[in-house]
Amino acid sequence: MTKTIEEELRLANRTRLPDALRVLLEEFPRTGWDSHPNFKGLVEFWLGRHGMFREIVAALKSDAEAEMDGKIESRARDMRLSRYGGALVNELHGHHQIEDHHYFPTLMGLDGRISKGFDLLEADHDDMDGLLDRFTKAANGVLRGDMETGRFREELLSFEALLDRHLNDEEELIVPVILKHGPGGLH
Repeated sequence: MTKTIEEELRLANRTRLPDALRVLLEEFPRTGWDSHPNFKGLVEFWLGRHGMFREIVAALKSDAEAEMDGKIESRARDMRLSRYGGALVNELHGHHQIEDHHYFPTLMGLDGRISKGFDLLEADHDDMDGLLDRFTKAANGVLRGDMETGRFREELLSFEALLDRHLNDEEELIVPVILKHGPGGLH
């Protein structure tokens, strides 16, 4: 179900979380996360998953550029695109399901100042479904030979920018909550 979010706050339109949702980030800045006692375990694992998503997209982009430059054969790129592209789509869908149905409902009530941020993140997940569909169609187009690698690379750049925006905002909203209140009830 698509959350009602102001148009300027939609994933494609915002450049960062609104200030009102950054209150815990001021108390728990990103630079101190890994030294906080509540970092090990859940937060570290969760950020690792986000890092994996970023690494897969970077690898797919690198492969597209290598194929365009004649440094990798299209067959090798196709094998990697099929494997890693499928993993990216499946893992992101699963990750979002867990967040929407388990993490977000649990975290939402811990600090009323940021509760609206979870509506924003759920709306992002709705937007990401469309982006993942577009990515899948583009990847399949390349694999079938219906789309040029350069055009696919452009799709990847757009996808990467929006994925990174979402992941950064999600991290800046959720990690401070877990650091403040601990991971209890989230495992």
